[in-house]
Amino acid sequence: MPHPMIEVMVDEELARRLLLEQHPDLADLPLAWVGTGWDNAMWRLGEHLMLRFPVREVSAHLVEHEQAWLPVLAPRLPVDVPVPVRVGVPGALYPWPWSVVPWFEATPAAATPASAHSSWAAQLADFFVALHVPAPDDAPDNPVRGDDIAARREPLRDRLARLALPDADRIAARFDELAAAPRWTGTPVWIHGDPHPANLLEHGGALRAVIDFGDITSGDPACDLATAWMTFDASARALFRARVDEGCGWDDAMWQRAQAWALHLSVVMQMHPVEYPHLAAVGRHGIEQALDR
Repeated sequence: MPHPMIEVMVDEELARRLLLEQHPDLADLPLAWVGTGWDNAMWRLGEHLMLRFPVREVSAHLVEHEQAWLPVLAPRLPVDVPVPVRVGVPGALYPWPWSVVPWFEATPAAATPASAHSSWAAQLADFFVALHVPAPDDAPDNPVRGDDIAARREPLRDRLARLALPDADRIAARFDELAAAPRWTGTPVWIHGDPHPANLLEHGGALRAVIDFGDITSGDPACDLATAWMTFDASARALFRARVDEGCGWDDAMWQRAQAWALHLSVVMQMHPVEYPHLAAVGRHGIEQALDR
């Protein structure tokens, strides 16, 4: 079922027509639908490429951010990221920019048990150590990532009231406790913005790629480190934290804010369980882990 906020459905006919119009040398390659998320529709193109189309206006700017900044960041990162190999422009057929990106032969970590992720916990830690460096002043703005986690208190409570989760009171109380940690006062660093398990690709027991940089921004890296609870179990999380701390030297307050972000983001993932059951499952795991002291 499509997300209720989708504004433009990108079917095979539209994808093919856009290729014919803008990248005709690619237009004869086979097309296979990969999925449609909250922000983008994905079509595999041949064996080695994928098309990435925004499905709502707010997402178009996210694709532009990927097109502008992934070529800059990719050389410093220790795993592959989907640097666009071609770009599409708005036109009469379709109103927004779109991208042709590499296809990675891999499995989203959201499709495998958290207990299976420990083999690449150190790899993901190294990715964040490389990414979380001071960002330039013109890094993309993002009003919902990388800021003061305490500002998420009311949105969290609103969602808890709408969802009627059985652990709502525990979630709210634990969030308040964690979000009381000292605020980030360091130089804003690059932030992926959405490194949950559906955006982490694994293959052969290793981290193959980190994808979906639409939420890229700068600010408090605790936002990204929330994935420690959403992706791993307790033992792998300890390994991940030790490796990150070795590279960055974060204090306990960083990890308290990260755990608060994990609760917030995990609740967000419960908002559309019918349309996106795999994200709802990620959220349930994240809540369970983040409530565990």
